Amino acid sequence: MGTITGVGGGTVRDILLARVPTVLRADIYATAGLLGAVVFVGAIKLKFSPRPAAILGGTVCFVLRMIAVIRHWSLPGLAAS
Repeated sequence: MGTITGVGGGTVRDILLARVPTVLRADIYATAGLLGAVVFVGAIKLKFSPRPAAILGGTVCFVLRMIAVIRHWSLPGLAAS
């Protein structure tokens, strides 16, 4: 849900501003959100209680996003043919 909210909100913002959505051209918003969700679900499956699992998933998401910003990481774009 967090990934959908984050990506969807940013996409709506960019569309309203008549820009190409950020998620389609740069950054790793969706990837960081997805990894955080996978960590959360994995922690729940490993019998973590919900609060520590959520904190762990959120931390992983945040740290990955900050590393990507600092190191200027982005996903590969589509090549024009």
